[in-house]
This record gives sequence, C-alpha cells and structure tokens, in this order.
Amino acid sequence: MSRDSSDPSHASLGTPIRGLLFVVPMIVLGIIFLLAGFATVASDDGAVPWIFGYVVIGVLWYIAVSGVRVASQWERGVVLRLGKYHRLCGPGVVYIVPFIDSVRFVELRLMTLNIPSQRVITRDNVPASVDGVLFFLVTDPKKAILEIQNYRFAISQYSQATLRDVIGGMSLDELLSEREQIQLRIVEIVEERIRGWGLHIDTIRLQDIEMPEDLKRIMSRQATAEREKRATITKAEGDKIAAENLAAAARTMQQSPGAMKLRTLQTIDSLGAGPANTVILMPAEFGDIASKMIEKCDRE
Repeated sequence: MSRDSSDPSHASLGTPIRGLLFVVPMIVLGIIFLLAGFATVASDDGAVPWIFGYVVIGVLWYIAVSGVRVASQWERGVVLRLGKYHRLCGPGVVYIVPFIDSVRFVELRLMTLNIPSQRVITRDNVPASVDGVLFFLVTDPKKAILEIQNYRFAISQYSQATLRDVIGGMSLDELLSEREQIQLRIVEIVEERIRGWGLHIDTIRLQDIEMPEDLKRIMSRQATAEREKRATITKAEGDKIAAENLAAAARTMQQSPGAMKLRTLQTIDSLGAGPANTVILMPAEFGDIASKMIEKCDRE
C-alpha cells in the first residue's frame, strides 16, 4: 500500500530533517529577538512587538518547512496538486507546496504477498485447500496510484480468484503432478490484467496442498499397491532373464562336453572349500552308463 511520509511506518528522513530545519533557525532567530527585546525594554514600546513578530515568523517558517519530504532510494513520490497529478519525484529531498500539494510514496522493491488457503473443488469433484506466495513489484508508480485504489489488496484478491479458477479446471492428478504449469498459468493470467495498473508479477509459488484425510489414506494405499506391483514385475522380469540365461548355458554345455566337465569341477571345488564337507568323487562315465542301462530296461 502506498504510504505518505506522515505514516510512522514510512522509513524516511523527512521528519528529522524538517525538525532540524525548523528548530535551528528558530533558535538563532530567538536569540536575535531576545537580544533585541532586551535592548527595547527601557523604551515605551517594550518587547511585545518583538515577541509577536517572532511568533509570526515562527509560524510562517514552520509552514514553509513542513513541505520538506525525503524519498528513499527504492521509493518514488506521486505529487498531486489540488487533487490533480502534478509530477513524479524522488529519490532524495522533495519539496511540496504546503496546503496545495500532497504526496504518496510508492515502493519499487520486490514485494511479497501471502495467498491464504483457498478452498477449491477440482474438475473431478475433489475438495482441496491450496495456499501460496506472490512476488510482484511496481513498474509505474503513477498508474499504481491513479488507476487503482489499493494495488496490494487488488492484486491479492485477483490472484486468489485466478488460483481458484485455474485449479478448478484441473483434475486432482493434474494438481499434484503439474504444479509448475499451474503457477505459470496463474502468472500469465494475472500479469495480463495488472499490467494496466502499473504492476508486474515476478512469480507465484504454490506451497501446501491439503486434501481430506480419507482421500490421503486411499492415495497412500494406491501408492503402496503401485510399488508392490512394480516390485512383482521387476522380480518376474529378473526370474525370466535368469531362466533364459540358464537355458542358454545348458545348451552350450550340451554342445560342448568339456564345458560340462569344467562346470562339474568348479562345483566340486566350491563344495570342498568348507572343512565340514566331505566330497566323494565318481567318474562321470558311470552316470552315463547307468542312464543308458535304465533306458534299456524301460524299453524291455
């Protein structure tokens, strides 16, 4: 909100400078009048005219000094003369004509506005509460004062309404997964409207998205089931790959008897590594002869 220099929250050197400009000359002038008054005490007129003149000069000087203002480096002053726009002033010392001019100071730094929690119904009829923070700045102090009554309040209300409209046209899944697109869409809509107010929106950030507790529990179960599904699929794919590799290894060993013997020796070596294991070796040909005898008996 724009603030006059008379506002106590307005960080300005105007008040101490006005006090200095008024007090110091009045002290010097008071000493002069006091000495002049002592010089005329013995006269018939006395010191009354001198005191009256001192008061009149003091009042006039106070009125003249009251027009001094100081604008900070990040401020600009919009001067109105008899209610009409006159000029833009600042930064530094600014003088306005008392009783004729008035000044409204506008801050040009990046400002922050909190967007309170907004109750929104999404496109798929899910209630949600969304809050955020808005960053904006004034680009044209003249428009910010003359075109709108309270630009802080106006941009806050317009941003809240735009947030509700944008989120209301999206589903819950889009709200949760496309936060960046939502923010850009809100910035685009608000920027188009406030450009005529002399404002520029830097960005808007969504903070918390609150949903009903029962919906949170359902989403948690859904996420758990989805993770279990992915784990089962991954394990099945691993088993499939392992089976394919074993089948390929079996075919290779079948085609190369030497490879089978090497694999047998590797297995025997791994079994004999422990001191508690006892390995009895038997020629592999015995197994082949036994298999052939069993097949012959089955045929007979």
